[in-house]
Amino acid sequence: MNLATLLKPEQIVHSVQSTDHWEVIEELVEHLCTGGFLCDEFKADTLAALKEREEKISTGIGSGVAIPHAFSDHIDEVVAAFGRSEAGVNFEAVDNNPVHFIVLFVVPKKNYHLHLQTLAAIAKLFARSDIRERLSAAESREDILSVFSEQAAPA
Repeated sequence: MNLATLLKPEQIVHSVQSTDHWEVIEELVEHLCTGGFLCDEFKADTLAALKEREEKISTGIGSGVAIPHAFSDHIDEVVAAFGRSEAGVNFEAVDNNPVHFIVLFVVPKKNYHLHLQTLAAIAKLFARSDIRERLSAAESREDILSVFSEQAAPA
């Protein structure tokens, strides 16, 4: 699983406007709905599932990264969004540092195994400081997607 296969430029928010943990999640879900990647009629269910997950334990995994995620009966494939916050957002991350990169994804309940694969791939990618630095320096959605795409290419 690679972010380049999950994201199109329209699923990337180059600079999130929200500064609050929950508001960032709402902003990304709204972005997916506005772009037609997630049906408006399921927005409330999706937000409720994400909120339930966040209330169990923060998805702030450290190193400036959060991976809010949930399951849905209303989709047939993984739906994702990427947001970048220059100011940083308090996600109550494990390292107590602000989050600058948010990878939100929703997995079909029927494909539960994709959840673990997606989490592992994202965590592995963002463990690299050079990737985080390049994403910080990216000037457009296309530049961000290019960073993800280059990681998908065989060496």
